Amino acid sequence: MEHERIWSLVLNSTRARIVRGLGAHPEENAAELVLVSQHRKLKDIMADKPGRTSSPVGGRRAAMGYSSDPVRDDERKFADEVVAVLEAHRRAGDFQGLAIFSSPEMLGILRPKLVEPLITCIRLEVTKNLINESETDLKRIISDYLSAA
Repeated sequence: MEHERIWSLVLNSTRARIVRGLGAHPEENAAELVLVSQHRKLKDIMADKPGRTSSPVGGRRAAMGYSSDPVRDDERKFADEVVAVLEAHRRAGDFQGLAIFSSPEMLGILRPKLVEPLITCIRLEVTKNLINESETDLKRIISDYLSAA
């Protein structure tokens, strides 16, 4: 019987680290996948002003506001990219289980984007931002969580 391969997603709003080969039977030399968002600074986004509008009555012109939160939009797009990568690897049979370690804000953005087959793969979900941990420390922390689950 083949043992379940578990991948771990470590995520914040600008970076995702996918740690492969941990769990009950670790894979030697499993490389980490790293995704980085095309995160833009708010001042750069705001430099591109939305424009002006005119009123049909009286011809008054007024500044238009932004229709949404541009930073949150970037985070949503990044979550879409992460889900697409995970789903492609899941379909390829690269993993059967998924552990998610994420900052609380990004986990709230990620959850609604997860598709049903990925949801059934989730074995562990931890609201903790581990993105800046060294590779050695990250693997140890994830292994501790997985063995306790």
